[in-house]
Order: sequence, then C-alpha cells, then structure tokens
Amino acid sequence: MYVLYWQRRRVLMFLVTVVAVVFAGMMVWRWLQGEVAPVSRVQPIYQGDVNKKAVALAFNVDWGEEFLPGILQTLSRHQAKATFFITGQWAVKFPDLVRQMAREGHEIGNHGYTHQHVDNLSREENRQDIKKAEGVLADITGRQPVLYAPPYGESKPHVVAAAADLGYKFIMWTVNTGDYLPGTTAEDIVKMVVSHSQNGAIVLLHPTRPTAEALGEVINQLRKRGYELTTVSEVL
Repeated sequence: MYVLYWQRRRVLMFLVTVVAVVFAGMMVWRWLQGEVAPVSRVQPIYQGDVNKKAVALAFNVDWGEEFLPGILQTLSRHQAKATFFITGQWAVKFPDLVRQMAREGHEIGNHGYTHQHVDNLSREENRQDIKKAEGVLADITGRQPVLYAPPYGESKPHVVAAAADLGYKFIMWTVNTGDYLPGTTAEDIVKMVVSHSQNGAIVLLHPTRPTAEALGEVINQLRKRGYELTTVSEVL
C-alpha cells in the first residue's frame, strides 16, 4: 500500500508539472502574438501636475460636429486652449474642423479610428486601430499625435500596452462631467467642473449642446478660482 501511495503521488506530481508547462507555453505563445501585455511602466494618466494651478479641458470627439463650431468660437473668445481627442473615422468626414482646431492652437489627440470597445480587441488590433487614426490625423494637421484617450475609457493592460508600444501617453480623466448622459444640463456641467476641479485636473467633455452652453461659464468660474485653461500636454 505504501508503494502504491508513492506511485500515485508521483503520477499526480507529473500531471501537475505537465499542466504547468503547457500553460506556461500557451502564455508565452500568446505574448509573442501580442495577446498578453507584459507589465509596463506606462500607466493611465488621470491627473496632471498637482503643483500646477491649471486645468485641461479634454473633448472626446466621434460625433457632435454640429456643436463644435460654437465650442471653438467660445474657446477663441475666452482665449482658452483645449485638447481634442478625435477618432480617425470622424476626422475623415470633417477634416476642416480638425484643421481649425489645430490652427487655433488646440491640441489634437488620438481617440482610435473606429470608436470600438477596445477592451475586446487584441493588443495588435488596438495597435492597428491607433496607428490608422494616427495616419489620418497626421495627414490633416501635419503633426503626429502623442496622446491617446481610449473610447469609453476602457483601459485593460493590453490596451495600455498597445498605446505604449506606439509611444503614446495614455490619458484618462480627473473629472467626468457626464455631458453625454440624457438629462444632463449646462448647469449640471458647470457645477460638476467647478466643484471637482483641482490642480492638474483633466476634465472630460464631449461636443454636446449642454457642453456648448456651459463652456463659457465653466471657463469664467475656473479663472475666478485662479486656474489656467490649457492643453493636456501642458498640464502634465
């Protein structure tokens, strides 16, 4: 019985070893295929320099072109700068608006090409999506973007790694205004921004009617509190 016990134990240990080796081999293969992101020193950025009395307005753009001219006019009137994270598919449709943003001194960031749920894409698929948008934005503006904001704020490790592979800083937000939610008003947006802003804050916005209506007051209120309105890169 003692011999039988040790034989069974050896068989069990052998099977465990085989499973472990097979699993490790699968993980290495997936890593080589770009499916598993290694630990990266590049992490999502939620806030800029906390010692800088500045706030960055960050607009994610894949729709809302009817409100952007008014938003740009308000920014120009108040001499405020912002960062626009633009999808490639939107830029193809509205290149003149992208050129206007760049011409007026706003920063152009990469928001991917197709505005998919990027957590569901592989690392390589994310690289291709980011790279495709990069080509479009660079052709329109003459500059290659250096910041990436993921659609839907999705930020699994392989998505962050894909952006890092291409040299991008991975931008999230400090304050989410919720301006894309039904029922959100201009007053809601002003209150949210003013009550939650802080040094180095990145404020997430979209080109919606409430945002267009709130923007002037947002800028006024932030400046009354001593904040400079600048781009994401400058607030970092």
